[in-house]
Amino acid sequence: MRWTPGDRGHIEDRRGTRAGVGAIPMGIGGVLVLLVLSWFTGVDFLSLIGDGGAPSSQTESVGTTGPVNASPEEEQMVLMVDAVMQDTEETWQQLLGDRYQGTRAVLFRDAVQSTCGMAQSAVGPFYCPADRKVYLDLNFFNELRTRFGAPGDFAQAYVLAHEVGHHIQTVTGVEEQVRRQQQANPSQRNELSVLMELQADCFAGVWGHVASAPGREAQGKVELDPDDLEEGLRAASSIGDDTIQKRSTGRVMPDKFTHGSSAQRVEWFRRGFSSGDPNACNTFGR
Repeated sequence: MRWTPGDRGHIEDRRGTRAGVGAIPMGIGGVLVLLVLSWFTGVDFLSLIGDGGAPSSQTESVGTTGPVNASPEEEQMVLMVDAVMQDTEETWQQLLGDRYQGTRAVLFRDAVQSTCGMAQSAVGPFYCPADRKVYLDLNFFNELRTRFGAPGDFAQAYVLAHEVGHHIQTVTGVEEQVRRQQQANPSQRNELSVLMELQADCFAGVWGHVASAPGREAQGKVELDPDDLEEGLRAASSIGDDTIQKRSTGRVMPDKFTHGSSAQRVEWFRRGFSSGDPNACNTFGR
């Protein structure tokens, strides 16, 4: 993947902020379950235990700011995140027109306070619909490479594009409709969550299709290399519910899926990548 550094105008750098979390009482078993479900997926994080993802009143935060000490490799990742966020935003601005509203990637370390509540790095990247921002601890990219076997900058870009996909669901009203359906039909909560996650994968593929057009780097945009699609597919496969469950517990529990199997995530990412059409991402109409 090739890209041109921008002006860092699409990120909010909080890496110099240290946040403390007042813990919500919970048994270790409950914590482990939440970690397994949310690890490297970006939606189900420990702070969102109340109704509708509202921050709990039992959570208190204390933040301190300081200088950002980062390696040259980490700073390169910062520039990459900014470039991908800018490119995804420009893509969706073109696709949605006046309906599109901007977002940013908030970079943090260890823990962060969002409008959705306090979250720790262990939950992986996530999107908060309440403030319409993507949250990311850059160390996740190291985990994606070493723990999940999905190296490469386009694997990282896929993760960002997936979270921006959740932003698209928010600005188009899909997120609100799904939450209402989940509240009205609690028995369908997991099924609807899977469909929403798969649509975000498909939206990530739509951006990948646009970024695969030749000559984009000369325009100051992200441009994919021929082998980048495989990187994205490998990343989608590595964070499927069945893969995570098998790695964590040794068995697969389809009734506990919240994000879709590896095969489903690969299928929908590929569908968006092949078509470049958001209308091909109607996971709810299957």
